[in-house]
Amino acid sequence: MEELIKERLIEELTACSLTKKEIAKKVGVSPEMITQYITTKKLPKLDTFAKLCKELDLSANYILGLSDQ
Repeated sequence: MEELIKERLIEELTACSLTKKEIAKKVGVSPEMITQYITTKKLPKLDTFAKLCKELDLSANYILGLSDQ
């Protein structure tokens, strides 16, 4: 399950039209943290995850593997 979450989060972060710096500013983390979400096994904290979903118009259910869309 964790691998699916990581895979979908990476997919959405890299497909986003915003830069890592812009994403980071919107959700209140450093650009380096966004890079860690993409390149390491690190997953965002729950509050950061919620902000990512909101700011990037992502489906939390999709990221979490609860739906296919």
